[in-house]
Amino acid sequence: YLAVEMVSPKGKGTTSGRGLKSPVEKTRYDTSLSLITKRFIQLLAQSPDGVLDLNWAAQALEVQKRRIYDITNVLEGIKLISKKSKNHIQWLGGHQFLDGEVLAQYQALVKEIAELDENDRKLEELIQSCTLQLKLLTEDS
Repeated sequence: YLAVEMVSPKGKGTTSGRGLKSPVEKTRYDTSLSLITKRFIQLLAQSPDGVLDLNWAAQALEVQKRRIYDITNVLEGIKLISKKSKNHIQWLGGHQFLDGEVLAQYQALVKEIAELDENDRKLEELIQSCTLQLKLLTEDS
C-alpha cells in the first residue's frame, strides 16, 4: 500500500488519498468557532482587568483576526463585552472573574474541560486509526 499525495480542492494543501490528516494540518474541530470561542473566553478570564487586546488574542490563538471579530460581534451583541478602543474589548458579563474563589473554580473547570477535550481528541484519533486498519484488512480479503 502506497499513499498517493493529491492536491485538495481549491489548492488548499495536500491529502494522502486516504483521508488522513498530516500532523501539522488542523482538523475541523481545531478550527471550529466553538473551540476558538472557548479559548478566547479563557484568555479573557485570565486577563487581570477583563480587557483583552484583539491583535494579541488572534496571535495567541493562532487564528485569523476575522475569526476573533466573529466571536466579539456575538459577545458584544449579547452584552457580555464592549469595545474599549479599536482593538481592545472589555468583559461585561459579571464580576465572577474578579472573585478569587470563583476564579479558582473556573480555572479548575477550564482545566478539566481541556483534559476532556484532549481525551476526546485522542479517542477520535484511535477511532480513525481503527477505522483505517479495519478498512485495510477488509480490502485485502
